[in-house]
Amino acid sequence: MMMKAILTALLACLLSAPVWSQSGYVLHPDRVFDGHQLHNRWVVAVQDEKILYAGPARDLPAAAATFDTLELPGTTLLPGLIEGHGHILLHPYNETSWNDQVLKEPEAYRVVRATVHARKTLAAGFTTFRDLGTEGAGYADYGIKKAIEEGIIPGPRMLTSSRAIVATGSYGPKGFSPDFDLPLLGAQPADGPDLARVVRQQISKGADFIKVYADYRWGPQGEARPTFTVDELKLIVAVAKSSGRDVVAHAAIAEGMRRAIAAGVAMIEHGDGGTAEIFAQMKAKNIALCPTLAAGYAIAQYRGWQPGREPESERITRKKEMFKTALASGVTLAAGGDVGVFKHGNNVLELELMADYGMQPLEVLRAATSVNARLFHLDHKLGSIAPGLLADLVVVRGNPAEDISRLRQVVLVMKGGKVVVDKR
Repeated sequence: MMMKAILTALLACLLSAPVWSQSGYVLHPDRVFDGHQLHNRWVVAVQDEKILYAGPARDLPAAAATFDTLELPGTTLLPGLIEGHGHILLHPYNETSWNDQVLKEPEAYRVVRATVHARKTLAAGFTTFRDLGTEGAGYADYGIKKAIEEGIIPGPRMLTSSRAIVATGSYGPKGFSPDFDLPLLGAQPADGPDLARVVRQQISKGADFIKVYADYRWGPQGEARPTFTVDELKLIVAVAKSSGRDVVAHAAIAEGMRRAIAAGVAMIEHGDGGTAEIFAQMKAKNIALCPTLAAGYAIAQYRGWQPGREPESERITRKKEMFKTALASGVTLAAGGDVGVFKHGNNVLELELMADYGMQPLEVLRAATSVNARLFHLDHKLGSIAPGLLADLVVVRGNPAEDISRLRQVVLVMKGGKVVVDKR
């Protein structure tokens, strides 16, 4: 009887007392970039998977008294970086051409490679990854995303677009006899009214958003030309929008961009042919640009250009001018480099080029965190450092607001409150 009374009293005490999780960290860097501004001598407290507090140490909540303390001198703490344009199932074309990846690499092989890509992305401080198409690997992006979510493999949180949509005959592989109907096109072809069915099919396979090719290199001389009519693009947007999903458009020439803008897409990827007039239209309609500077930079090198040793290639000069025009226009700029065209884990290259081409480092940091989070409808849980948001954090040596390349010097990565990379 006495033991029963003791147990009853203990239970009553436990039920009446406030319950605090003992699982937590207090991080002490030199400075904190909260996704918007830089703050000196802030601390960040993490409880379970979320941020409990961010601010001066003197106001740290009492609940954090039992948390583990991580002293991080000489560092900057930021929200986990967001890769805005990548292909988890591709690897650099100077290793294996796009045609050969699509036609000769088995899907299982490509998925295994993708698990390595995911790990390298996370180790580079990118805790979220927007994937812009499986490029011949079917719906494998959904399986990779699920494996990451369930903790089977390490990797960033993923937003997937499934197979991407192309006009019949417009997309590769190229260079084969017309007598053959290749089973793998790298994307899903559709035209006219059938586009509604294809959008719905991709949604049923797990697509978080829809990607469409508004133009591609299928002109008489292999030059880029528009693929879909405005009405076809509007149908894609209408069906996706009714499901609560955005449509983003690959568009590299002015006419492709104009058609995508008229159709009401949420974002244009690449935008090489953008002009001041086109960017003004985008700004007026709140359509963002993801410029993918690093893709062109990498491809120019694959074709023999040696940066620092030779003058800029024409392709690089045009891309740089486009970016400066976009920057001056005030159009919203996402941060995404088309990683997969270049090595996974080298994602920071895009951010370095954005700064090199004229964007202020603090604006680049915003693009890769809070701006990307807002554009991808994640800002209710990611992209900033504030109480209640998920504790996806990266710590780097030095101050990337002064030198963006400091983002390469990763000290610690946290995802959902768990330390997944520790190089202290």
